Amino acid sequence: MLKIVAIDDEPLALEVIEGHLKRMDDIHSVALFRNASDALHHVKNQKVDLLLLDIEMPKITGIEFLKQLPDPPLTIFTTAYRNYAFEGFELGVIDFLLKPISFVRFSAAMDKVRDFITLKTQDTRLESGESAPGFIFVKSGVKRIKLYFEQITHIQGLKDYAIIHTKEEKIVIKGSIKMVQDMFPQALFVRVHKSFLVANAVIKRLERNRIVIEDHQIPIGRSYREDVEKVLKMH
Repeated sequence: MLKIVAIDDEPLALEVIEGHLKRMDDIHSVALFRNASDALHHVKNQKVDLLLLDIEMPKITGIEFLKQLPDPPLTIFTTAYRNYAFEGFELGVIDFLLKPISFVRFSAAMDKVRDFITLKTQDTRLESGESAPGFIFVKSGVKRIKLYFEQITHIQGLKDYAIIHTKEEKIVIKGSIKMVQDMFPQALFVRVHKSFLVANAVIKRLERNRIVIEDHQIPIGRSYREDVEKVLKMH
């Protein structure tokens, strides 16, 4: 059961978010704020599972708000401006919703939150020294799972965890995106952003500063663009 805080200076935007949340049955509580200063006090002093945070607000932006939290909760940025996605992922947000936010897209973001919370409790890790040319072992409790590199599409770093996306499922492991990059074959994966590693084989096209993989839009960091373009030319 999730405790959620939503912050937006626009009343209509808060109404939309509240309406979406009312259609879900696993929400414990929702606190709505139009004033970021009041919300900051609440978030610092209450247990919050998820923060739905607008970026363009008077006095304090969503980005500034997040930087003031010593240990921020899982955060989804909501904004009317697509260009903020890059900085958002730099700050470790789990998703980025572009206004107007449809219920379908909102539900997908909430599913990502639920999956992350559930999967991170399983204490899943990559086994160092156990990789082979085509796979690596993942240890989850007493189970060892063979994870084939060809099944992986991309990896997102999130705080002290990494979310490995395969063609069939998601696996949350304890460890940084840098750790994953060091353990995966460099010939098969490319770092495209501070928070993302992508399989070369799935990079078919770029849309401005993004890689589109089915319903995932992955930002390309400025310092990584040259590496991404090299991979694209190889295909």
